[in-house]
Amino acid sequence: MDASWQEWTAADAARWIVAPVADDDKYSRGVLGIVAGSPEYPGAAVLAVEAAHRAGLGMVRYTGPRAVRTAVLARRPETVTAPGRVQAWLIGSGIDMGRRSFMLLGDLQGSLASGLPVVLDAGALDLVGTHTAPTVITPHARELAALLASREIDTSIAQVRAAPAEWALRAAKELGVVVLLKGAVTHVCDPDGDRSTITAPTHWLASAGTGDVLGGILGALVATHHERLATDAGVLTALAATAAWVHGEAASRATAAVDGGPITALDIAEAIPPVIGALLAH
Repeated sequence: MDASWQEWTAADAARWIVAPVADDDKYSRGVLGIVAGSPEYPGAAVLAVEAAHRAGLGMVRYTGPRAVRTAVLARRPETVTAPGRVQAWLIGSGIDMGRRSFMLLGDLQGSLASGLPVVLDAGALDLVGTHTAPTVITPHARELAALLASREIDTSIAQVRAAPAEWALRAAKELGVVVLLKGAVTHVCDPDGDRSTITAPTHWLASAGTGDVLGGILGALVATHHERLATDAGVLTALAATAAWVHGEAASRATAAVDGGPITALDIAEAIPPVIGALLAH
């Protein structure tokens, strides 16, 4: 590993976790808008919304198909499904970019047109560069290779997996966004050269839905720091690294609770609050 890549630590993450104070309300604590899920992948929305709530923001507004809204509300009834004020967006989780409806595409483009900080995941990755808001993308190796290939940058899944640090940096510079390249070692970097790694504490993380949980955590952190992001978009890189660290630590706690056994994405989401509490006490 290039020495310029530094492992993100609990002490680093602790600087980006804030607790509410006496005069806070749900808006000052941060409102995250989520456009995620589909009839084919409703669980992605449920997991992203769950994780965002667990990570300590003030409100989640969810936009998606009626059946998916029903599933989201069944799990998290405090979620707001009416349009209104938000301070950051998480879009794309559980969406197939090849099957986006006209209405869904309008929701995605409307979110990007808001100019608010945005986390682009899965089925919205191809929209990177269509807006000017502070942006972080969260691909795995296959998604990053496809995204770069669509921009006529010659690469392959094998090449990205063999040199993730190199390709994460290439993507950040080519696309002008923060890149969170998921993997056993997650690489987070931006066009200015800030770069961090987060090593997964357990390989049980390699299962369906865990990326949706990561998106929810990151979206929540972005919403929580909306005031600072309004004047310093550079903090998005630190927030992305912190989200990856919290995600890994929650997975570690979840698997410890079952004596090192297998865990699910929902187990990870449910383990987020004690991780946040420990960071606040750090």
